Amino acid sequence: MAEQAKRLLIVDDHPFVREGLKQLFATQSEFTVIAEASSIVEAQSAAARLAPDVAVVDLTLATEDGTELVRWLRAEHPEIAILVLSMQDEALFAEKMLRLGVQGYVMKSAAAADFLTALCRVSRGQKHVSASISERLLAQVARGRSREGDDPVAALTARELGIFRLIGSGISTREIAEQLGLSMKTVDAHRRHMREKLNLRSTSELIRYATQWVADKGEKGG
Repeated sequence: MAEQAKRLLIVDDHPFVREGLKQLFATQSEFTVIAEASSIVEAQSAAARLAPDVAVVDLTLATEDGTELVRWLRAEHPEIAILVLSMQDEALFAEKMLRLGVQGYVMKSAAAADFLTALCRVSRGQKHVSASISERLLAQVARGRSREGDDPVAALTARELGIFRLIGSGISTREIAEQLGLSMKTVDAHRRHMREKLNLRSTSELIRYATQWVADKGEKGG
């Protein structure tokens, strides 16, 4: 008797991404898409009504933070496996997402075959990150440094961390707004929240902190 196809919920705010994923899954008999959502509210409704086996979640949903959806799914529907599919750098986000309880993390730039491998593993109850990230996480555990409290930046949301990284790379507020499709007012609001979370008194302190943080991560990641 053939195994029943795993039922998928796709959560992404870009229609062409959702359509591309549906076309990919249409070639795979072991998966079937039962719902798609472009916002947290839509995803919550679909999860509650349809009880999918796996939720494929983008971390950045227009003006929303997909991390909040991950937390909600883990609290309200722990039986649903979560595979994060994101543009956000795996080196910065994978460990945090695993701590929140996701089963896998894949970059949107990954090949289709790599994504299907990740989905297969996650749907079977296994964990999945890239080989390089897996080695890094194991090294961190061996050194006893895999604790969120070690780095205050871990308290930032996905959107905040993305902006923080751009600030540390020397990108101006106007350029950040244009690159992310946000208003300058929204970027300024994110910078204010980041200063509060990081206990920094001024924008110049935030810039120095972010610049040093990016430099340190680059050295460690290289």
